[in-house]
Amino acid sequence: MSPEPASRLPAGHSAAPEARRVLKVCGATTPDDIATLDAAGADCVGLWHGVPGGHAELPERLLTVLAGAALATGRLQPVLVTFLSDPEALTGLARRTGLRWLQLHAYQPPAVVRAVRAALPDAVLVKVLHLRGGRCLERPLIGAYERAGTDLFLLDTTTEDGRVGSTGHPLAEDDVLALLPRLSRPFLLAGGLSPHNRPDFDTVARHPGFRGIDVDTAARDGHGRFSAPAVTALARAWRTATSPEESP
Repeated sequence: MSPEPASRLPAGHSAAPEARRVLKVCGATTPDDIATLDAAGADCVGLWHGVPGGHAELPERLLTVLAGAALATGRLQPVLVTFLSDPEALTGLARRTGLRWLQLHAYQPPAVVRAVRAALPDAVLVKVLHLRGGRCLERPLIGAYERAGTDLFLLDTTTEDGRVGSTGHPLAEDDVLALLPRLSRPFLLAGGLSPHNRPDFDTVARHPGFRGIDVDTAARDGHGRFSAPAVTALARAWRTATSPEESP
């Protein structure tokens, strides 16, 4: 079963993605990528647009094609992954492409979330929180992000030189656990995750707010292509903590 489509979520900032643990794979660039991820058991596919210099940056035309291909599977939810911070640009892009899940992956302020929420009341808004050296850079703004309309947080690392997104740098479970009391929205985990380090996050994976993981490199083979066995291994490893029937 795929993640709950945004059109079936409650409107407004009280919307909450379903509790099922999901696997989001970032960086699709071709229809073949979409087919591989769908067949291998991914739930969400991250499509990059407005990520300057990003290895999976898509022009709007191809973004629209891939979003449509994902929706046509009937189970794979396309997610816009973007550094864009202009609410009008974000709103227009979402309406033109049909994307309903928007992941704000840079340092967009709460005001951007608020404006996008007002314009797109049925969207699912994912705000990334960046941890560097164990410290969440947006920690003072978490409450403001929630009040502005964030549905789901994504916890990820940033490097010491400031790089964000698909860095492969792992989070430490203790750092995640220290941040969780500040969150009243569910969250996804990112940052160097693999089937092998799943046991390192046992406590986080049992947290009632945990909704799954977001990966890029771990879903690929040695040539950088998406690998069905790799995606399936991730899905199996990270869905063992809580079954859908046990989810809150």
